[in-house]
Amino acid sequence: MIDTQALRAEQLRLASEVIRHDDFLVDTPAFIAGADVGFEQEGAVTRAAIAILRYPSLELVECQIARVATTMPYIPGFLSFREYPALLAAWEQLQQKPELVLVDGHGISHPRRLGVASHFGLLVNVPTIGVAKKRLCGKFAPLDVAAGALAPLEDKGEQLGWVWRSKVRCNPLFIASGHRVSTDSALGRCHCFAPAGLPALAATASRGAAMTDFGYTAAQITRKRVNNAT
Repeated sequence: MIDTQALRAEQLRLASEVIRHDDFLVDTPAFIAGADVGFEQEGAVTRAAIAILRYPSLELVECQIARVATTMPYIPGFLSFREYPALLAAWEQLQQKPELVLVDGHGISHPRRLGVASHFGLLVNVPTIGVAKKRLCGKFAPLDVAAGALAPLEDKGEQLGWVWRSKVRCNPLFIASGHRVSTDSALGRCHCFAPAGLPALAATASRGAAMTDFGYTAAQITRKRVNNAT
């Protein structure tokens, strides 16, 4: 039996440690990353992919994929506890650590202000941004269908992030601070990294993870992407 009360208390404790202002080690990162988590074997295995790109060229230089046994069932509001072990495993495999990570998931845009981007950012002490495809909490004004449509995501009088439509008529993205990044900087960085749809970093990690389903190794994915770019 999962003690959700204890998990809730842990979330609140960790959320109090999240840094919501800009705390970058460098103004312009040399290496940035996208991180994505999925599940295999009907949820028995958690798979995480982290793609490292050189900035500003966005050339893929490394992609690491880790698979670990899933230790926690899906419980709404506590997904980060289910996902972070695989993210940590992929992180430990990286030869080149990034200065900024975009995580496919929520940052502080969470009922207790601790989505997976915030949780992971705290654990590895690196600036992170949450880029989610669905709203978890908060309200926002209706968006125009035009590319660039923008509205603040607010909950109980607090701005948790931005709702941003990156392409005409596409579903909006929910952009939020994860850790060591301000709300406005999170949006600004996503503008830089998002020529289309899901920001390029998180999308690269998602594609890398998906390619493993067809037998590609992380090294083969990296070589394939680098060769295609040259």
